[in-house]
Amino acid sequence: MTPAIRVLLVDDHPVVRQGLRALLSTQEGIEVVGEAGDGEAAVAVAERLSPDVVLMDVVMPGIDGVEALRLIGQRRPQTRVVMLTSYADERRAMEAVDAGASGFLLKDASPRDVAAAIRAAHRGEAVLHPAVAAKLLAERRRPPAAHADLTARELEVLRLIARGLQNKQIAAQLHLSEKTVKTHVSAILRKLDVSDRTQAAIYAVRERLAEPG
Repeated sequence: MTPAIRVLLVDDHPVVRQGLRALLSTQEGIEVVGEAGDGEAAVAVAERLSPDVVLMDVVMPGIDGVEALRLIGQRRPQTRVVMLTSYADERRAMEAVDAGASGFLLKDASPRDVAAAIRAAHRGEAVLHPAVAAKLLAERRRPPAAHADLTARELEVLRLIARGLQNKQIAAQLHLSEKTVKTHVSAILRKLDVSDRTQAAIYAVRERLAEPG
C-alpha cells in the first residue's frame, strides 16, 4: 500500500485549520500529521514532523507564510509547500512562487482542488488558482525571449505544461516515453532559467506560447 501523504496545516485561525483538517480527512491517501498557528511554529513543526506537504496561509502574524516558506525550503528542501490565501494578491503570490511554492490556492477552492494541489505538490508538480495566475501574469515584467533557444519539441512540451498536463499525459499526447518528457522538461527549465514548472507555465502563458501554433 502506498504511504499516505503527510500534511502539515498552517493558519493563524483555528477554525480554518479545523475546517481544513475535516476536509482532508475525507480524502483517501492524505493524512494531516500536525498544525501550526504562525510561521515560526510552522518552521519548527515542519522540522520535527517531516511532512511531505505543508498547506500554509500567506498572511500571518510574526513570520508570515512567505518567509516561513523560505525557511522550510532551506531546512527541509524535500518538503513541498502549497500556499493558501483569501485573496489574489499578485505581489505576495509572486514572492511565494519565487521563494519556491509548489502551489498557490485561494481559500474558496473546492475540497477536490485542495486535495489535487496537495497530490500534485507531492509529485513535484505545481498548481495555481486561475485568478492567482492571471494576477501573476499582469505583475511579472517581460524578460528577454529566452524561449528562442527551445527546440520545436521543447516548445510543444512547454505548451502542454502551461495547460496543466502531467508528464505522463504529455508523453501520451506526444507519443513519447515519460523519461524523454522528463528530459525535455529539465532542458526547458534550464533554458528559461526558471526553477520549476510553475514558473515555466507562467512564462509560457505570458509569452503566449501556450497557444497552439
